Parts: sequence; structure tokens; C-alpha cells
Amino acid sequence: MTFPYSDKVLEHFRHPRNVGKIENPDGNAMEGSPACGDMVGVHIKVDPKTKRITDIKFESYGCASNIATGSIITELAKGKTIEEAKKISWKEASEALGGLPPIKAHCSVLAVEGLRSAIQNYEERHGLVKDQKPTTVEVVRGRLKKVMNPLSGLDLVRTELVKDITVDKGTVHITVDIPADHQFASNIKDEIMEKIGPLWDVKKVEVVFTE
Repeated sequence: MTFPYSDKVLEHFRHPRNVGKIENPDGNAMEGSPACGDMVGVHIKVDPKTKRITDIKFESYGCASNIATGSIITELAKGKTIEEAKKISWKEASEALGGLPPIKAHCSVLAVEGLRSAIQNYEERHGLVKDQKPTTVEVVRGRLKKVMNPLSGLDLVRTELVKDITVDKGTVHITVDIPADHQFASNIKDEIMEKIGPLWDVKKVEVVFTE
């Protein structure tokens, strides 16, 4: 049987580049779901004057392709401006690895999504979003789909833990259907704040847990 991975994939799997976290990153993101078996976190530092990515790290939770694509994405993005990095495609990442098995092509998509989400997080934090659309309940709900319920590995929306969302004059109020003293309540709140807080017109995020 022919081995499905190229030598380049195996090289990046065995010796991944830029693994880990960045202390006080300018932008960061986590994409994927533990329920699907693949997740990737991307953290970036950006030069405020040139808007170039001066440092980038990734964390991978998944298979060999997931690790390899996270690694190659950091090499492709480092030194590029954020506008240049946005244009990196999943096909470019796959080709840089010498190709991926069709069943693993989603790993390169996931890595690119992680990079673009980290850039978006940076732009939102620094008021650089060009197309500033008002934050609505649907916008908030969409972002909460990327906040995981640790008990199931699925997001808060799919597991119906989000009971209420209101948006009023810059204040976003979210009710989550778990007790405040739940072991994961603090982590969930931190993730919600990270996803919703950077939105350009959000002044305050209130997370309330049910009794």
C-alpha cells in the first residue's frame, strides 16, 4: 500500500515549525472542534507601522496533516503584511506540502481559517476593520458558534447552552444555561469575552449564568 503522505508533510509533522503560544499576542484564534478531532490555534505579533507579521505560533490538536498544515501556514505567513497573509489559500498551503490526501484537504482549510481569524482578531482589536457592520444578535450568535462546550466538544449554540442574547447601545448581554459555579463556567466566559469583546461597536459584554 502506498503511504498517503508526502515527504514534506512528514517533515513538518515530525519537526513542526513555530509551535506554541505568544505571550500577549496582537491577534489569536482557535478554529475547529474537538468533536471532529481537529483543532488549530494561531497567534500572531504584528509590527504596528509596517503591518507585517513579525512572529507567529500555532497549536495543533489533531492528525499528522493538521500539524503539518499548521506548521507550513506559519512559514508562509511570517514576514508578510496582514493583507498579503490574508491571500494565502488552502491550495497554496497544500501545494507547499507536496499535496495532501483528498480526505485530509480540510486540514489545510482549517489552518488558513485559523490564520485569517487571527488577523481578523488583530484588526478588530486595533480598529482596522474596513467594513464596519453593526453588531446584531445574529453576528453574536455566529461568533458563539466558535465557543466550545467542553462537555460535548460542540459549540455553545449547537448544544443549546445559549439561552438569550440581547444587543443594546453597545452592550451585549448573553445568558448561558449552566450554573455560575460550574467547573467550566469561567473558561466559557473568557472565550465569550474574547470572541465578542473586540467587535468595533461593542462597549461592554455581560455574561450571565443560570442558577
